[in-house]
Amino acid sequence: MLSIHENCNVLNTIIGTYECKVDAKGRLLLPAPLKKQLSASLQEGFVLKRSVFQPCLELYPMAEWNVLMSKVNKLNRFKKQNNDFIRRFTAGVKVVEIDALGRLLVPKDLVLFAAISKDIVLSSAVNIVEIWDKELYEKSIDDTAIDFADLAEEVMGNLNDEPDGIS
Repeated sequence: MLSIHENCNVLNTIIGTYECKVDAKGRLLLPAPLKKQLSASLQEGFVLKRSVFQPCLELYPMAEWNVLMSKVNKLNRFKKQNNDFIRRFTAGVKVVEIDALGRLLVPKDLVLFAAISKDIVLSSAVNIVEIWDKELYEKSIDDTAIDFADLAEEVMGNLNDEPDGIS
């Protein structure tokens, strides 16, 4: 699912996977290439939240978070299922900033949720950054229970948006 801003039709992609360390206070220093990609978002800030599907955290540039929240805000809150979803989806959400030194402070409750130890992986996920404990990240991408070729075919196999018919 790609995020495209309706007002400018620009796809905001973040690229790369980076290994780094978290200090005892929960601060991580963003690698320079990642900080450069996020530079346009530094003034607006970021939202850090629990992932729905994985034991990791998701870092949303504020503009991306606002696009997502505009979709969530369309849900009818008089339906219990929607209300329950909103509560769980926004559980533990924090507004965070990257300081002048390029550090991000991960709140303790989110460190505990993602079982973050000293070594972490920052992994791009199209328009957001996932923050993983390194060991859990390695396990998630090496999971032999999932045949990636079958998954890729199932998820991407029906897409053919190119005018020449070649994807």
